[in-house]
Amino acid sequence: MTDIIASPNIWATPDVYEIENQGVDRAGVIESAMREIQDWAGRDVVDIGCGTGFHLPRFARTARSVVGVEPHPPLASLAAQRVARMPQCSVREEGAARIGVADGSFDVAHARWAYFFGPGCEPGLLELSRIMRPGGVAFVIDNDATRSTFGSWFRRALPSYDPRAVERFWRRQGWSRERLDIRWDFDSREDFEAVVRIEFAPDHADLILAEHPDRSGVDYAVNLWWQRY
Repeated sequence: MTDIIASPNIWATPDVYEIENQGVDRAGVIESAMREIQDWAGRDVVDIGCGTGFHLPRFARTARSVVGVEPHPPLASLAAQRVARMPQCSVREEGAARIGVADGSFDVAHARWAYFFGPGCEPGLLELSRIMRPGGVAFVIDNDATRSTFGSWFRRALPSYDPRAVERFWRRQGWSRERLDIRWDFDSREDFEAVVRIEFAPDHADLILAEHPDRSGVDYAVNLWWQRY
């Protein structure tokens, strides 16, 4: 899979990314919004770019089946270990644009900060249209860089990023959006610092930590993009 783009955070530091996953949206705002649009209870779910499989057991609590798709072999292996005792779960070492399942295999697709960042992800969107069942829903969660404390950090670190262009892309593709306010909260300042340092280049991380010397969390805005098939 030579076309796979390496993730700058989880590929190199899955242990720290695990801490980040634990600290993102502890109130369950994203999950509640997804359920209002399409519940996955009793349905077949695919988690695209599942990483170490953090969300697989969460879906498996009520879903009929859950498939994790992850292109990076070390992460796919960790995800498979995570769900080894869950017969309704499996992991495929594949990319988002080529998932080796039959047409119309899933009722719900989930991709959180994985691959679907706007222009360039068209092959993955085409694959989604193949693997989703009629009436099924795909969800893509990504940063809303137009607002929140985290959004201001994101804009400063990536001045070339154009959130309005990304929004126009999704609108052209026919997707709908829910704008959600969540939190990025960690158990300790040490955890907060570690996560900041895998998400931002050293100079930006140093600036963020200097500006917020006593914090272990911040407000965070995300876009929940969704499409019904």
